[in-house]
Amino acid sequence: METFLIRALQLIMSLSLLVIIHEGGHFLFARLFKVRVEKFCLFFDPWFTLFKFKPKKSDTEYAVGWLPLGGYVKIAGMIDESMDTEQMKQPEQPWEFRSKPAWQRLLIMVGGVLFNFLLALFIYSMILFAWGDQYIKVQEAPLGMDFNETAKSVGFQDGDILLSADGVPFERYDGDMLSQIADAREVSVIRNGAKASVYIPEDLMQRLLADSIRFASYRFPYVIDSVMVNSPAAQAGIQPGDSIIALNGTPISFSDFKEAMAERKKNAETLLKDSIDPRLITLTYVRGGVTDTLNMRVDSAYLMGVTACLVTDRLLPMVKKEYTFFESFPAGVSLGVKTLKGYVGNMKYLFSKEGAKQLGGFGTIGSIFPATWDWHQFWYMTAFLSIILAFMNILPIPALDGGHVLFLFYEMIARRKPSDKFMEYAQMTGMILLFGLLIWANFNDILRFFF
Repeated sequence: METFLIRALQLIMSLSLLVIIHEGGHFLFARLFKVRVEKFCLFFDPWFTLFKFKPKKSDTEYAVGWLPLGGYVKIAGMIDESMDTEQMKQPEQPWEFRSKPAWQRLLIMVGGVLFNFLLALFIYSMILFAWGDQYIKVQEAPLGMDFNETAKSVGFQDGDILLSADGVPFERYDGDMLSQIADAREVSVIRNGAKASVYIPEDLMQRLLADSIRFASYRFPYVIDSVMVNSPAAQAGIQPGDSIIALNGTPISFSDFKEAMAERKKNAETLLKDSIDPRLITLTYVRGGVTDTLNMRVDSAYLMGVTACLVTDRLLPMVKKEYTFFESFPAGVSLGVKTLKGYVGNMKYLFSKEGAKQLGGFGTIGSIFPATWDWHQFWYMTAFLSIILAFMNILPIPALDGGHVLFLFYEMIARRKPSDKFMEYAQMTGMILLFGLLIWANFNDILRFFF
């Protein structure tokens, strides 16, 4: 329950900020061109509002709705989410949206998208300034990676060290690298000390979308963090800082060790029939640069009585870079543009069968936030969502900013406006499509939760 509340709070805080900035973009451009904004609402408010306030000598009412699906600004003289068609039947006023030149109306409509994108760039810049950038260089991961079943089915093997895709070297394991692999014909790896190739099928990404676990994860060395008093490990002489590199003569990672011990426990009766003590193991370990072996007998739960070190930067080589205040801005812009390109590039998979199944609603969005409060991850996810919100809103779909932009371009080219009745029907059609998409996305969340 605590995890749910922490994620829900992060989601609400993030969406609130993004909605305020997005609608604030529309609001500021409207006021710049002396267009009246009748209402600025955070979240939607069908039937009633949680809070509303209208300053003296102001044309704008500020409100907080109860339905956290977005927000809106009601701009005088246009057909928008409010569907106020009665106003459009009145004589045109100089302070209305419809009375302004097309280029001004265009800037008002793209203001929200522009502000969301600029917000993402600013957040990325401040993240780099405050925390810097650090990542594991995949080519230098000493134990390589563990792969899921789909990756293994196309030729990857646990322990492979990823080198390049179609000759382009990998740098870090992220969404861009996964797209790089899926779009490649050949991926080069180091396997058992030698270079090998994995040939990628065209439908790899579609197959990966159907997986419930990630494509790969780093193989961590088994480094002892602490040893319990009077445990089998303590009696055998294991010490904190020891790095276990082999079990019964077979090189292992931390995940390998856990799997091997679970297998011994499962096959204990068979091993006993073969006169083999399943709880007796031989460990090869490194201490202070010196390799040695020892024999020990684990307890009845097949545990040694140790805790493993889980601090990533103590286990794998990390690349770290710090940024000054002024250096952070070009780096933040570069990161934001890269994120946008990656997201746009992956949109093609949305129109596949598996991609449609992966579409998620608020449950999926909330799950990308960490289970414990982490400001670095909160701001990183907020910047990412701001990129998504900017891109999705500029799509040429009626009821979205991009739909209004499309009709404005038509007006500028054809030199005549679409009729109010056409705009009304287009707005209604767009809203139906969007609500249908919203229902489908959240239905997918429900299916994933229960099944």
